[in-house]
Amino acid sequence: MEKILIIDDEQFIRDNVNRVLSEDGYETIQAADGKSALEAVSSEEIDLALLDLNLGSENGIDILRSMKKIDPELLIIVITGYGSVETAVESLKLGAFHYMKKPFKADALRLIVKLALQTSNLKREVRAIRKNELLFFEKVQMVGVSSSLKEIMHQAREVARHSDATVLITGESGTGKELISKSIHHLSGRREAPFIEINCASIPVNLLESELFGHEKGAFTDAKERKQGLFEAANRGTIFLDEVGEMDPAVQAKLLRVLESRTIRRIGGIKNIEVDVRVIAATNRNLKEAMQNGSFREDLFYRLNVFPIHIPPLRERLEDIPSLVTFFLETYSRQFSRSFTAISPEAMKRLCAYSWPGNIRELKNSIERICIMNDSESLETGMLPPEIRGKKSGEGEVCDTPQTGLEEAVEALERRMIRCALASSGNNVLQAAQLLKIPRGTLRYKIEKLGIAA
Repeated sequence: MEKILIIDDEQFIRDNVNRVLSEDGYETIQAADGKSALEAVSSEEIDLALLDLNLGSENGIDILRSMKKIDPELLIIVITGYGSVETAVESLKLGAFHYMKKPFKADALRLIVKLALQTSNLKREVRAIRKNELLFFEKVQMVGVSSSLKEIMHQAREVARHSDATVLITGESGTGKELISKSIHHLSGRREAPFIEINCASIPVNLLESELFGHEKGAFTDAKERKQGLFEAANRGTIFLDEVGEMDPAVQAKLLRVLESRTIRRIGGIKNIEVDVRVIAATNRNLKEAMQNGSFREDLFYRLNVFPIHIPPLRERLEDIPSLVTFFLETYSRQFSRSFTAISPEAMKRLCAYSWPGNIRELKNSIERICIMNDSESLETGMLPPEIRGKKSGEGEVCDTPQTGLEEAVEALERRMIRCALASSGNNVLQAAQLLKIPRGTLRYKIEKLGIAA
């Protein structure tokens, strides 16, 4: 039941308003002066306040201002018999929801109160959603500032609103496909139901079908009792099929039927079982190539690819590396009781210059290893694994056949280091130049020459 505070120095006005609102099922509190009103706002959960601007010697505008300081989200309807355009504008500037002049009709009051409370409830729901999103994204560690990551999270939010849409997430191993799938589930209307994940590459072909769809007692030699499959277990929730590109063609055909009919049949069963499940699939394979060589069904691909999300490798979003390094360093410093609070510019340059073939997983493991082996206030270059910090000439390095010309390789390295320096400095060219130890003018020239967005 919504609670409404009625603030007026005239008893019969308070009683009349109380009668109207009580008839509509609202709980009311009455205050005859500013002091009582402020005490009520401080001690009670007030959903809406009706404030008379003329409270004897007290200034209603001052009371409005004080109530807003106590509860900035409180909705206030201003009521007065001595209204003017100036006071109306002032009260609205201070955050009043609406302005009514005495005398007013009961129906008009009912309508304004209803609209105000609807607005209040909507704001409360939006705040709760945003809070839940923030808490969840912090939980699943989607850290970064790149435009590509922001677009991915935007796509996740949008598809989460449509709880039946099938999603296909592609990207190299270690880029965060599982975390995106969890984001979609927890932001959707299915969040209270199970999120069940299965790696299609880690289960033998003869067992995968039973894991997904279940089996009846006696369906095969070792089927000593009925088993519920993961699709049944995930009913009303989400099932995440990781490495779906490794699925055997026979199982692919049965998965296609599930997507088309929204029913499953246990191995050895004779009846179809309806399931209400959102399917999110992920793969690091190129499924179009797999279709061409016949290892992946074309019709299944188009059933899965309703809403595609591609996660670029870490080497293509260098802007995220400083944020990820900082996040993992703070995380593992707490876990292992270390003192790390900073990263040297040289160490950050090396981290940004590395290609990260294992993507975020490799970066995470590297920082965890550093925190296990070292305890210092600053992460220095010497603490980095050899493959990241690089070897000096003559230290047993292996010489590979060059894949590009020297000039192209130098430009590629310059581009990577400049982008990383800009990301580390928040796109401050002067600070980036200092990190790179070159004059600002030289950096500006290179930014223009290499076509880098700054």
